[in-house]
Amino acid sequence: MEPIKINLPEQDIPKQWYNLVPDLPVAPHPALRPDGKIAAPEDYAAIFPMNLVEQEFSTEPLIDIPTEIIEHIMRWRPTPLRRAIWLERHLKTPAKIYYKDESVSPGGSHKPNTAIAQAWYNKQAGTKTITTETGAGQWGSALSLACQLMGIDCKVFMVKVSFDQKPTPQMLMRTWGGECVASPSTETEAGRRFLAKDPNSPGSLGMAISEAVEAAVKDSTGSTKYALGSVLNHVMLHQTIIGLEAQKQFASIGVKKPDIVIGCAGGGSNFAGLAFPYTRDKIHGADIEIIPCEPASSPALTKGVFTYDFGDSAGMTPMMAMHTLGHGFVPKPIHAGGLRYHGMSPIVSQAVVEGLMAPRAINQLDAFEAAVTWARTEGFIIAPETSHAVAGVIQEAIKAREEGKEKTIVFTLSGHGLLDLQGYEKYLNGEIVNYDHPTEEIAKAEEELKDLPKAEARTSGKKW
Repeated sequence: MEPIKINLPEQDIPKQWYNLVPDLPVAPHPALRPDGKIAAPEDYAAIFPMNLVEQEFSTEPLIDIPTEIIEHIMRWRPTPLRRAIWLERHLKTPAKIYYKDESVSPGGSHKPNTAIAQAWYNKQAGTKTITTETGAGQWGSALSLACQLMGIDCKVFMVKVSFDQKPTPQMLMRTWGGECVASPSTETEAGRRFLAKDPNSPGSLGMAISEAVEAAVKDSTGSTKYALGSVLNHVMLHQTIIGLEAQKQFASIGVKKPDIVIGCAGGGSNFAGLAFPYTRDKIHGADIEIIPCEPASSPALTKGVFTYDFGDSAGMTPMMAMHTLGHGFVPKPIHAGGLRYHGMSPIVSQAVVEGLMAPRAINQLDAFEAAVTWARTEGFIIAPETSHAVAGVIQEAIKAREEGKEKTIVFTLSGHGLLDLQGYEKYLNGEIVNYDHPTEEIAKAEEELKDLPKAEARTSGKKW
């Protein structure tokens, strides 16, 4: 019997993170200040410590992981690479399905990979408090834990619909010493503006980011900084330990490369963690299909506009060239709260523009059907976010069966679903419905973005 769990010895944990930027055939557009000028490192200093800003702007392909960070993440790393043999048998597919199990972290997701790193760098810079946003609660929980370990206070603005839907993550944050408030709130000027416009607003990640950024920049002592759980370059960087470990694990069983790499995609971090090291291989000639799976209700990659947009709803952040649904986007209250962002990582966006990745939209019913299929074959209850990746995996495994081809598929299981059982209950009770982002909303986004700088979709012209 082939191995079901492929473990990596602790001494083989990667000692460097991988930065995709210098390997991209065409570099991503630079971030812009609100006045339209190219953002410089010092423009980020109000919200991020300079040691993280250096990573954000780095063009080095490999960046050393400090020993103290490695010691902290060894609480759960290296994570296992597992074979989903029972799903394979259920689907009667010749494909081999593997998954990198990030649900084994203390927070139950991939988020601590960057939370620990960001909190550590903030500690070195003298930060006393970190503010942030969270959708489903995974990021807020991870950062609360990381801040506790580093002796830093943590304040989390949680998207209101998730705050109401998911009380348990709030208890995780409190247990780890974090403070959690529903966003939009009355604690910031931005929150009060959002509530004045719509007192019953369900909130959005863009709104929560605005509140967290405002809370950081308005601290007159300068000891409060902001941390982001996805989208930005340094966050993508910290997550690449997932794919770097996977490559070593595949090598240990004689697999040179997977044929298909899949991940769920909201802002891009967990997808990038597995995909970026394999994107490097693809750029250098490997035949690999790379598929980011996003919700049909928040389809930034498959329906969004590639242009400059703000990372938050109030327009407080630098503008980034990315696939976006418009910073005013207020998502429907689907249960994959971690995927309800209006934009996509600029690096992921540029890789999609280049043709290195083939995004796919998954509707909510298909995602939950995949999650239940996974639970009834593999046994684990997975996060609604991860279920989008599993839906894509099932589609590709069925395709392999129909084509009669043996393929190796790998994806990131980015979180367990034990805090999301209300969503499962609604699905099993027939209360979950699909929602496809309507085309007319894209026209509204284009109108909203018309006065912002435009970003040309530049490519190398190479066929991948």
